[in-house]
Amino acid sequence: MTHKTWFQFGIGIILLLVIIRMFREVQDIFYPLMIVIETVFLPILLAGVLFYLTRPMVNWLDGKRFPKWSSILIVFALLFGVFWMLSTIIGPLVNEQMTKLIKNTPRMFHAAEEGISYIMNQRERLPESAMQAIEEALNKIQAMAMSFGTWLINFIQSLLQATISIVLVPFFLFYMLKDREKFTPFITQFFTGNRKEWVQKTLGDLDNTLKSYIQGQLFVSFLIGVMLFIGYLVIRLDYALLLALFGMATNVIPFLGPYLAVAPALLVAWAQDPQLVIYVSIIMLVAQQIESNLISPNVMGKALDIHPLTVITVILTAGNLAGIWGVILAIPAYAVIKTIVVNLYDMRREIKQAATKNV
Repeated sequence: MTHKTWFQFGIGIILLLVIIRMFREVQDIFYPLMIVIETVFLPILLAGVLFYLTRPMVNWLDGKRFPKWSSILIVFALLFGVFWMLSTIIGPLVNEQMTKLIKNTPRMFHAAEEGISYIMNQRERLPESAMQAIEEALNKIQAMAMSFGTWLINFIQSLLQATISIVLVPFFLFYMLKDREKFTPFITQFFTGNRKEWVQKTLGDLDNTLKSYIQGQLFVSFLIGVMLFIGYLVIRLDYALLLALFGMATNVIPFLGPYLAVAPALLVAWAQDPQLVIYVSIIMLVAQQIESNLISPNVMGKALDIHPLTVITVILTAGNLAGIWGVILAIPAYAVIKTIVVNLYDMRREIKQAATKNV
């Protein structure tokens, strides 16, 4: 029985739970280590994202026989130029729209309250079943608004922390680009034979998974932001740039991102002109249909191959466990774990096949 897969899998889960339990009991011992991890986590995360975005350029420059240090310096210069252009051209516009939005927020909420009051005043003219459905919808909207407000506050706090930690990002990025070819040999030196080959293959698959997700997701989010911006400009929606950038940022969250993106746009549209609510909904629907049916399948392909129901379950669970960072990192973390499990399964199947042939 000890050789059965289900038995070994169950023992592994039990041991993992025991380790987690023991870690919680003695977590005070690891408090200094946790402080170090919390300090470097965000800079390493941002540097990792930039690493996968800039590595193709560095590899291309290396292929043109540029020295490694010059390739990295060129990439850093390009990054600096892009950030400078964004801060110089887009920054003032975003700041202006943000200031106006903050000033007009009370008026927008007042308009939303008037709309809700109007609906509630018409309850006598509606069937009881319709009124119950409306009340349930309003209760859900209120709960979503409260959750969205909490999420937005946490998101802004995370952005502030990111701004503080931004100084460390270039250092991590430099060494990631400089020593990118040394990571796999460093890990595989501790293994030999078939295990070494398996580790090399698994690390390669993990690299491809993260590359596909990060490059694909950011590219898709950028295209979504552009489509939203064009659509908002066409209908002359206030704060078009700010709302499009917000939609681009929230789109990094699979499945839930579009719903988070459209919420403030609908509120602005309702306060500006209730008829615009329909147009905003159409713009978001068209953008998401284009993204889900045309862009994502061609950009990310089947590299992740995760069922939508699994995406929802993973995101909701991670959000309850780890908040905003859990929501953002849930899918790539799940993709990494899935890649490791698939490789373990393949290795185990190959061992069984080899044992069968020998018999």
